[in-house]
Amino acid sequence: MKLKSGKKSARKVENKGLNNEEKKSDFVGMIGLKTARKLHARRNSSPGMWFGLGMIGIIGWSVVIPTLLGAALGIWLDNHYADQRSWTLALLIAGLTLGCFNAWYWVDKEQQTMSNEQEQEKKDEGE
Repeated sequence: MKLKSGKKSARKVENKGLNNEEKKSDFVGMIGLKTARKLHARRNSSPGMWFGLGMIGIIGWSVVIPTLLGAALGIWLDNHYADQRSWTLALLIAGLTLGCFNAWYWVDKEQQTMSNEQEQEKKDEGE
C-alpha cells in the first residue's frame, strides 16, 4: 500500500466527503487566496541582495568622500600655509565626522521609509 504525501493528496482526502458545490467553493477559495498572496508579494516585494549591497555602497561612499576631501584640502593647506598645526589631521577628522553624520542620515532615512511602509501595510490589512 502506497502512502500519498503532499498537499494535493491531502486536499483529495479532505474533499472526499464534499459535494460538487462545496468542492467548487473550496476551489474558488483556494484560487482567491493564491491570487491575494501573489498580489501582496508583488506590491510588497522585499529588497533583495543588490539593494543591501547598494545601501552599503552609499553609506561607505558617504563616509569616504568627505574624509578624502578633508585630507586633500588639509594637505594642500599644509603645503601652501606652513604652520605648527597639522591641517591634514584636523580636516581629516572633520571630514570623517561629516561623513559619519552623512551616513547616519542615509540609514535613518531608509529606516523611516521601511517603518512607513510597514505602517501602511498594517493599515491596508486592517481595512
